[in-house]
Amino acid sequence: MVGTQDGVTSPKSASQVHQLQNPESLSSSSDSDNSASTSNSSSGTGTPNPATNSATILIATDHPDAPLPEVTLVEALEADSSPPTPRFIQDAGSWKRWKWVPYPVRRSIVAVIRWAHGPVTPVRYRIKPLFPNIQYAPILLLEKKFPRLRHRLWLLFFWLAMWIITFALVMRKELDVDEIPGWGRPVSIGCGAAYWEMDNGCGLNGMQCRPFTSSGFAFKCPANCASYEVLNPRAVGDKEVVYRPLIVGGPPATGLDITPVYRGDSHLCGSAVHAGVVSNAHGGCGVVRLIGTQRNFSSSERNGIESIAFDSYFPLSFTFEENVECSAKDMRWALLAISVVFSTVLSVLITSPHLFFFPVFTGIYWTVGLATDPANITDVPSLISRELGSFLPAMLAAWVMYDHMGIRRALSGLTAQFEKTVLWLGGAWVGALTNYTFDFIPIQRLTPHDLAQQPGARAALAIIIIVLTIIVASQAWFFRQEGRLVRFLKFYTIVGAVLILCVILPDLKLRIHHYILALLLLPGTSLQTRPSLLYQGLLVGLFINGIARWGWDPVLQTAYALQGDAQLGSPLPSISEPVISLGRNISSITFTWGKPPGSIYDGISVLVNDVERFRTYFSNDEFDRNAPTNFTWTREGQGEEVGWENEYFRFAWMQGYKSEDYTKAGVWTGTGEWVTMAPGPSKVRRGLEMGMEEGRARLA
Repeated sequence: MVGTQDGVTSPKSASQVHQLQNPESLSSSSDSDNSASTSNSSSGTGTPNPATNSATILIATDHPDAPLPEVTLVEALEADSSPPTPRFIQDAGSWKRWKWVPYPVRRSIVAVIRWAHGPVTPVRYRIKPLFPNIQYAPILLLEKKFPRLRHRLWLLFFWLAMWIITFALVMRKELDVDEIPGWGRPVSIGCGAAYWEMDNGCGLNGMQCRPFTSSGFAFKCPANCASYEVLNPRAVGDKEVVYRPLIVGGPPATGLDITPVYRGDSHLCGSAVHAGVVSNAHGGCGVVRLIGTQRNFSSSERNGIESIAFDSYFPLSFTFEENVECSAKDMRWALLAISVVFSTVLSVLITSPHLFFFPVFTGIYWTVGLATDPANITDVPSLISRELGSFLPAMLAAWVMYDHMGIRRALSGLTAQFEKTVLWLGGAWVGALTNYTFDFIPIQRLTPHDLAQQPGARAALAIIIIVLTIIVASQAWFFRQEGRLVRFLKFYTIVGAVLILCVILPDLKLRIHHYILALLLLPGTSLQTRPSLLYQGLLVGLFINGIARWGWDPVLQTAYALQGDAQLGSPLPSISEPVISLGRNISSITFTWGKPPGSIYDGISVLVNDVERFRTYFSNDEFDRNAPTNFTWTREGQGEEVGWENEYFRFAWMQGYKSEDYTKAGVWTGTGEWVTMAPGPSKVRRGLEMGMEEGRARLA
């Protein structure tokens, strides 16, 4: 039978036998069938039917219009008198070095390899526009109004210049803030700004964070500070706060007109949102005033934030001035709208892949870096300098992604203008705004530590893996149809081997950042299909967000760098049962401790109500010889205001000036009783406790 393609007869060469029927069936063929086949062949009007001419084998000649000669079965057998070799023997010959592999397994491997190579005729996917007249209309309109290429290039230059100028003018309006009478011009602060520094940054008795009262300043907060959370446990009395805003106190839940009071280590901007001083959506400005020591900080839920209660006293507290008029406003949403409009028009009118990709990449980068997700830098010139330092290598990476990772292939020849805008550009903006669009996913970092301690992180990761598996399987099918699956399997095999090598390297931890995840998955989107356009846009936006917000963080980091302010897993002091003395005028509690577990620990630190109140060093040096060997805390009065409040004590060994992990809080109640601290360091989840042995080994 002669093979055909696209309706054209394509005879095979004379050395190829296309079909050989059973000799027994040849004798049963009728003369009428043979004559019909002969007349059909000689006329040249159609392809001979082997079912009607079973006694012959059709072999093509060199000329396509020549009649097909007839070769009898005997002639064919005489040309190759050797009997056919069984298939399993042929397969066994190509597996001489792998004879230990069972034949069914070898056959399955061969079948998989043949399947992976795809069809004989690969398919190149091209998107056929839906409603082509509508999607071609912007292109035809542009060519009609600007028929010359030079004019269209000038129009593109003008459009990009208008984008930059409009963005700059709106951003300048955000920086122009009027002075507040009596307080001056508001100072820009970040969402994590607080009076009281973490990790004992205020020193003994908080001396480095003074004054505690009769002070304040005018401030300006960005938008979206309600979602700023602490990523490692922070102690508030006997409670541990993690993955939520650190806001202690505020107005009572039932008192609408009571002045809000917040503990000094609370985030200022989050507290301002909680108090209603600034808007979470648009930011704003206000005036904060220090009011010194306050007691009994209440918990309440306001403006989408639930504050934390604390039933004791703290030396530094603050509130907000009322009736302060301020015109400051975060313009991130206006800047985002400008960039979305300009990039959308650009996408609809431009068909050139590089004239579309590089301006859009640049516009999204600066929108993220300066407006929607800026780094924690309040000084605008410093922020621009920082973003410029990351932008130059980002553009080099953009060229690599465009030219070698499939973006050019996916966008070339694409005339579905509105589909490209919705899928690719829309996906890019969704990925670039990941701090809003994917904020509901309870995963902060892809590290074992964070996945172990964050509630819901493991379940969310499992769902993400399932979704990615489905997407990868569908993309693999499309790559097979294009005949490119084997090549990509080789590429990702190398990538997997490199990642495994990074995992097993000693003293280093693999961390998959935003931009790393995007770079790993981007080659798998080098197809011109609608799903690939969406996936590719999402990954490009994810890459931009990772670089513009966090910079080029290394793939391999030390455990200390990943730890941040989390627990070290260090040994904890062993505290004896305290001695309590209750008196009419003065009550006291005295603590003693055992010997440190090693010579590296040369001191002990004590926190009272989360403030470092005592530290001492013990050594044979003459300077430390007379250092105290215990710690006594006193209360003035029995049953008075201070005496009736709970007080919280925590202890930690020290190495020089730096304290290690603190114990959980022990409580000296208002009635004079001692509640022993629970075992283990100040933490919230068992996943952190599992790292104690590793921490001890590192410290040793």
